Amino acid sequence: MSDDIRVLIRSNPDIVTARQQGRALAARTGFDATDVTLIATAISELARNIVSYACQGEIILRVLERANGKGVMIISRDSGPGIRSVDDAMRDGYSTSGGLGLGLPGVRRLVDEFTIESVPGRGTMVRVTKWLR
Repeated sequence: MSDDIRVLIRSNPDIVTARQQGRALAARTGFDATDVTLIATAISELARNIVSYACQGEIILRVLERANGKGVMIISRDSGPGIRSVDDAMRDGYSTSGGLGLGLPGVRRLVDEFTIESVPGRGTMVRVTKWLR
């Protein structure tokens, strides 16, 4: 969509930029301070995964409007190595980097809708939506 906000993710400063853009978009859409923080946290986790595992990708931010309300969709997309086992990656405590393994499962808990598609050797796309209540 032409109104999408796209942030190229290659390094830690790009994570900050994506987070700031997401905070501003969420606030303009009408989310309260708590939900703005949840959206920014989800963006941070998704963008950090790009930097950590794929080296480069993008975060796309989109306002959604439908008859029963507004929301913000976040799309994280990369063409990195992909995730060998999405089921494992979505399990609390699972980590291939020695971290706490809270990234993707944590993001899923922060939002209302969560989908992930990953093909080893071709990349990963995570699509999440938070709806205004």
